Parts: sequence; C-alpha cells; structure tokens
Amino acid sequence: MIRARRREPAPRERAAAEPTAAEPTAVEPVTAEPVPHRPTPVERAGAEPTPREPTAVEPAPVEPAPHRTAPHRTAPREPALHRAARRRDRRVYLRSHPLLFALLAATRRHPVVRFGRTVLVHGGEAYHEALTRIPLDRTAPGTTGGAAAELTSGGALFDQEGAEHRTARRELAAGTGAAAVDRLRPHWRRVLTARVPELATGELELVALARELAGVTAVVLTGATACPHALAGAAAEAASAAARDHLPGPRPRGAARTAAARAADLAALLPDPRDAVVAVAAVNTTVAALPRAAAWCADAGLWPRADAAGAPALATELLRLTAPSPLLPRVAAADAELAGRRVRAGDRLVLVARHAAGAHRPAPPPGPAAAQAVFGAGPHACPGAGVARALLAELLLALAPYAPVVTGARADRRAALPGWAELTLRATRTPG
Repeated sequence: MIRARRREPAPRERAAAEPTAAEPTAVEPVTAEPVPHRPTPVERAGAEPTPREPTAVEPAPVEPAPHRTAPHRTAPREPALHRAARRRDRRVYLRSHPLLFALLAATRRHPVVRFGRTVLVHGGEAYHEALTRIPLDRTAPGTTGGAAAELTSGGALFDQEGAEHRTARRELAAGTGAAAVDRLRPHWRRVLTARVPELATGELELVALARELAGVTAVVLTGATACPHALAGAAAEAASAAARDHLPGPRPRGAARTAAARAADLAALLPDPRDAVVAVAAVNTTVAALPRAAAWCADAGLWPRADAAGAPALATELLRLTAPSPLLPRVAAADAELAGRRVRAGDRLVLVARHAAGAHRPAPPPGPAAAQAVFGAGPHACPGAGVARALLAELLLALAPYAPVVTGARADRRAALPGWAELTLRATRTPG
C-alpha cells in the first residue's frame, strides 16, 4: 500500500501560522469631560463666583404608606350621657307603638313619603308648609279635630271656620298667655313645695306629681270646681279612648262607644263642655312631657343648667328633644304639592313633629322653628305652648337642688301620648 508523504510546511509558513504574543498595553483611565460652568445672575453682575461643592448622590426617600383616616362626620357626635338619655326615652315609643316607631325611623331621611293615601311628612320645611299653606279638614275622622268633635257637643275650636275660628283662637290664646302663666304659677309652686321635699328623705314618683300639676292647670284654665285629681283622671281616660283615631291602624271593637262614654264623664266635670279640649290638651301634654323631660335631664346630667337664668331655655330644649306630641294627624282639604310630591284632597297627612323639630339629632336645626315645631306652626300652633314651657321650667327649678337620678321607670302602653306610667327619682344631694 502506497502512503502519501505528509508535506512539511515551509519555515515561512510555520512562522506565519504560529501565534505571536500580544504586547501588554496599559489601560488609561476614562476622564469625564468638564461641565462648563454657567454663570449665575450674581456672577454676571460682577460678584465673585462661588465654587461648586461636590455633592454625593443621596438615595431617593421612601414614601411612607398613606395614613387611612376615619370618614369625616358631617354631624357632631352626641355626648355619652345624652345617648343614655335618648336610649331611655326611646322606650316610651318602643313599648307603646313599636311598629309605628320603626316605620317613622326607617323613612325619616325623606322629607315626604307616600303610602297609598297616607303621606308621612318628616322634613322641617315640608312640615311648616303643610300647616301653613295646605287647606286642612279640621273635623275629618282620624284627626285632632275629629277627636275634639267626639269630646264635645260642637262649637269647639276645631269645628269652627273663618272669623269664628280666628276669634276663638284669640280668646284661647289670651286665656293661655302670659297672664294665665302668672295666675297658674302660685298654684304650681304650692304643689311643688309640698311634694318635692319628699326627695330629702326618700324617693319621689314623678308621674303622680305631674298628674297633680296637670289637674291644677286644667282647673284654673277651665274654671272648673272639680277635684284636680278627678279632672286629670277623666281627661286622661277621654284622650286614651279617642287616641286610636289619631294613629294609623284598625280600631278596636267598641272604641266609639267607649270614647263617647269617657267624653261624657269629662264633660260632667266642666262648667262648659266645650272646654273638654282644653282640659284634655293640658292634662295629657303635661303628664307626658314633665316626666320624660325630667328623666332626660337626670340621665344627661343637666341639673347644673336648671337655675333661675337657664331653666327657661333648658325647658324649651327638653321639650324639643322629647316632643310630647310626636305626631299631628291631619287631612288635606284640597289638592296641593308638598316637597315636590302631589297631595290630593282627602289624603291623610301624618305630620311628624318629632322629626321636624330635629328631636332625633344631637344638635337642633338652626333658627327658632325647630323648638316651635313640637307645638305646630302658623294658624295651627298650640296656644298653650307658653304654659307648657313655664310649667316645665318651674319643675326643673324645684328638682335641681336635689340633682335626682332615675331609679325606676315603666312605660305607659295605654296613654294617648308616649310617656311613663311610673318614673321614680332619688336625690343625690340635699339642699341647704
């Protein structure tokens, strides 16, 4: 076998093929180009330039996590003592008319709410407009005027129209104005002086005291010669029997006969049967308002404000918070519009005085309208508002030296107005 001889490369080829060692080279540092200096306005004006100081590169600051704050409250938070007072006062509604109270609470955010032919009016402006601009049927069944017609034989304030109605209102306002308060105050103080000192040695049942004050008030306003206790009891029974006509819901069997019998019992104690409306209003408002206001004052620790200078204003505020007559039932006599909603003649208007007065809020709405709302508005305002405020102020002045607390309370399920059947007070200090 013939093998080919491998050819040896030539010397020149071997030299070209062998790698040659690279010459070591020095690495020169890279220098940054100098940044041209821009003269400042001071330097351009001829001042000496200030050399730039070398600055170190600082790390970027770490942004803190955003702080989550509580949502902003649009209404002031009610003090704890006032919340306790409100919780107790709410019991008079929950024990007597729980379903109605729940309905009113659920719809109070709307100024006007319609349920069939019944219109609930919560807003302050709508409430005032309903009482001052919408024609109302004063004697319709289920209204205050209808109840008054059951208590009297006709000719009552609610049965009248036009000039006769205005004349009667002026006479009633004169009989329950400042002069009436001056006549009533000695009678109130005589009762308070005899009863309130019971706190020094024991407890005081305030509902019984309120009923006695209410009876005295009714006797003076009507000129009756009956016993104040008997007159107060008859007025309370007559109002309770007619109360079912004021509130939505079915009537109990025999309610009409019972109401007529109780109205006759009341009329027999009065010199003029037409004064039954005055007696019922005086007794029931007083018996409902005084114990509730005193309980609120005790639970909220407001006795220091019940001095000679502050008692009248405190009485006005407590009446706004408790709203003794929380609902005013009325019936529209003509078509109208209320807060953008149509009202037809014959619609039943349930005017929620409690919400119009802002009784469910910690702070009252601005202006005097809220304090007046619990007594109506315009030509339909209660003429006895001044008497109610003055009597409550007298009670607060008499109780304040003892700074009493509530030791027992039982809601009244039968009364015409939300209130206490029993409210017991005990003194925390003795005046002297």
